Amino acid sequence: MDVKIEPLTSDAFQGFGDVIETEGKDHFSINNGSTERYHDLARVEVGPNGRTLVNIFRATPLTYPLKVTMVERHPLASQAFIPLSGEPYLVLVAPKGAEVLPEKLRAFQAGSQQGVNYHPGTWHHPVLALNRESDFLVIDRGGEGDNCDEFYFDTEIWLRP
Repeated sequence: MDVKIEPLTSDAFQGFGDVIETEGKDHFSINNGSTERYHDLARVEVGPNGRTLVNIFRATPLTYPLKVTMVERHPLASQAFIPLSGEPYLVLVAPKGAEVLPEKLRAFQAGSQQGVNYHPGTWHHPVLALNRESDFLVIDRGGEGDNCDEFYFDTEIWLRP
């Protein structure tokens, strides 16, 4: 089974999380007019007994077409990825639930100026760099509790950029 790659838009992604970008977003002037603030672009959720972590992940491109063997989710909190390297990347997601149905997988190509914030419980593939090694600012949860579940597929699934 192949997963078709779609452009990343707020409407297409809304069931999985937030698209973090300035394009088409409300903004207002601050700092005596020298800065435009694009306010509240994603809802960061850390749940009870959690704290916000700010990390940088350095992702190495995988070999494409990519055989997708697994996805993961973070049931206690959201997880945001903001690209820092000026490169597009891929996002592979599936709806919340106890299992992941291969036919429910959705793939998006994110532009170099678009971040994503996965809602708690949204299944997703680990970060997928495309062209070269890429850094991402990652905002997620630290604290008590197990916040990472993995799901492995029995079906052969391919992602072909």
